[in-house]
This record gives sequence, C-alpha cells and structure tokens, in this order.
Amino acid sequence: MSTKVTLIPGDGIGPSISRATVRLLEAAGADIEWDEHVAGMSAVAKYGDPIPDETLDSIKRTRIALKGPLETPVGEGYRSINVALRKSFDLYANVRPAYSILPGGRYQNLDLVLVRENTEGLYVGIEHYIKIGDDPRAAAEAIAIITREGSERIVRYAFEYAVKHNRKKVTLVHKANILKFAQGLFLDVGRMVARDYAGRIEFEERIVDAMAMNLVLHPERFDVIVTTNLFGDILSDQISGLVGGLGLAPGANIGKHGAIFEAVHGTAPDIAGKNIANPGALMLAACMMLEHLGDDDRARRLRRAIEQTVREGKTVTRDLGGSATTDQFTEAIIAKL
Repeated sequence: MSTKVTLIPGDGIGPSISRATVRLLEAAGADIEWDEHVAGMSAVAKYGDPIPDETLDSIKRTRIALKGPLETPVGEGYRSINVALRKSFDLYANVRPAYSILPGGRYQNLDLVLVRENTEGLYVGIEHYIKIGDDPRAAAEAIAIITREGSERIVRYAFEYAVKHNRKKVTLVHKANILKFAQGLFLDVGRMVARDYAGRIEFEERIVDAMAMNLVLHPERFDVIVTTNLFGDILSDQISGLVGGLGLAPGANIGKHGAIFEAVHGTAPDIAGKNIANPGALMLAACMMLEHLGDDDRARRLRRAIEQTVREGKTVTRDLGGSATTDQFTEAIIAKL
C-alpha cells in the first residue's frame, strides 16, 4: 500500500524545490500518495491564515509531512510558523545531520548529527517588558523553561539515535556553569540517562562556548551532539557551515505521533520562480523521511545519487559552483539512479 504524506510546498523557492523532490522520489519508485496543502504566506493569500485547519488536519491524518521553507507574516500572529507546527504536534526532537558532500571544502569526511530539544527553553515565548519610571519598555525579561521530562526524552532520543545508526559517542552541550538551575537540570538528567548506555555509547559534556570553538578547531572529534533549544538552533547552523552551508542541510522534527521533514534554509524570494534554486536540502530531507518510514535501501540509493552528482560538479546549481537549472540538476540526479 502507498504511504500518505502531507506535502507543504512552502513559499519563495519552496514550490520549485518541492516539485523537484517529488520528481526524484517518483523516479526512485517511492510509493507515496501526496496530500498537498499550504502554509506560510501562500496560505495567508488563500485562506487568511498561515496555518490553515486543512493543513493541520492533513498532518493529523498522515502523521508525516515534507515541507519546503515558509515565510512567517511580519508584525502579527505567530512568532514563527515552524515553531508553531513543532508545538502543535509536540515534535520535540530536531535532528540536523551535517556531513561532507561538497569537494574541496575546508573540512573533509565530517559526519555530525545535532539533536536539538525543540519545544522548551527560551523558545517557549514567555517574555514581557518591565516598566521603570515613565519608560514602559525600560527592560525586557525572557524566561527559559527546562523540564525533567523534556530533558530526559531528548537526551534519550540522542542515545537511541546513536545506537540505531551505529554511532560511537554522544556529546551533551550546556551552560550549567552559569545557569545552574535551568541548564543544571538538563545536565543532571543527561548524566542520569547516559548511565543506561554505559559500555555501549561514549558520553561527554561540553560547555557551549567551548563547544563552538572546538567545532571549528576539531570537528572530527564529535559524533552525535545533544543540547537545548537555543544552543541547538545556533550550533546546527554552525555545523552546516562546516560542510558548505545550508544549501545541502536537511532537518527532521520528530515526535511520538508525527514527523515533519524540511529544508532548513530560507525562502530565497530573490530567486523564486527562476528555476535556479538548489533542491538538495529538501531532497536529503526526503531521504531522512524514507528512513523514518523504514525504506532504508531507497534512501541510500537516493542519497548516493545526490552525493555523486554534487561531487562530480558537472550539473549543479550555481550555489554549488555550477550553472545548471533546478530541473537540470534534478535530471542529473535521476540519471544516477
């Protein structure tokens, strides 16, 4: 039976890279029935709502979605549509792999995975202004929420990911030396969970600022990294930069009852509709989706075809050093299948 998947093409270059990704999956023989819906500014234009009920209902039915980049309306409504979707379906684990594909980069043979807590921390959005004297916005206060349950499930997810994917080490990143309660709780829970995997998965702790430096100096020393929401947001882009940027950076948002796979780059409105966008990030996200669905062999075939095309450099988009269109790049990958 075919698998039903919600498709959210997105804004800007989203529809173009989504079409390319669907073409690639069809060429590989993936048996997927797409249920297409809109979100972001395209949904505002159609429904007056950036996350229409029809889109949410589709994800509730299929429990899996492939999503292009979304533009959040400025000045009203959601702080971030992506954050709202993660909270709506309790997608607590953000998984961001970064491995070397582009030849000639500063770092070669890197293979890192960052697991970011996706629903807590500073991104809960509890903040307000404080009035002092006649100034109603004299100060601002933001509150980070770290729970024992949230910490345990994200750290355990990282360890289980390491076991499943034959990884050797989990590095927990924190700032418990300064934030002794919030970050201290995360660290304490991490140490507790690590004991369950002693002898199978190596465990280490790193303070976030030292971690940022060591990722630049010695990124090859790390394997699976787990951290809180804000630190994960920052470090995930950093590790993408180590392997060439966001053009080939996929992401997955995983929960008990659903999963959304996405390209983590922006909508790039300046090149929308020009057939020159790089669909690689969304294609690699589709590979993660296939693995989530248990279709590992097809995911490996697709990933190999993408990697071979990029490394050859003959038919790639301009951000990868070539001059190919989105369609030409897609056709070159399909030819590798």
